[in-house]
Amino acid sequence: MIDFTIETHLDRSPATVFEYISDPERLPTWQTNTVSSVPMSDGPLGVGSRLREVHRGPGGKELVSVVEVSEYDPGRVFALEVVEGTPVHLRIALDPADDGTHMRFRGFGELTGAMRLTQPLLGRVLKAPVHAAAHDPAARAREWPDPHGSLTFVPGGVAVDTYA
Repeated sequence: MIDFTIETHLDRSPATVFEYISDPERLPTWQTNTVSSVPMSDGPLGVGSRLREVHRGPGGKELVSVVEVSEYDPGRVFALEVVEGTPVHLRIALDPADDGTHMRFRGFGELTGAMRLTQPLLGRVLKAPVHAAAHDPAARAREWPDPHGSLTFVPGGVAVDTYA
């Protein structure tokens, strides 16, 4: 099983962070292994909405998946469940904190068959872009743009991994 959680603090309100992380067009700006994320239907994003995502995998191979919004609570929770593709889901929880937001990013899923052998490697590949932004001093120092200014990761994040 792949199960990792990254926690960090952002210098913006939960509403601003939610607006940014739930915008499909912005996904490649903060999840750097993402090539694109395109809504599959018109209308506002919400529970049941589907997105076609393309991610850069090991060796530069592009991996296509279809994800469905499974939780959508503005300013609090944004979650996606993979319905086609590698079954690794994500859930982002946001809590108000001093001068900003405490963010918990969880990636989880279980591969089957021969793919099960790749779980430890795939877990690290999926975690790396978010972990780098939350924990690398250079990444924390760079601004994370949003429509209201910038979001900046700050030191003190926690990462927990489980690969079974």
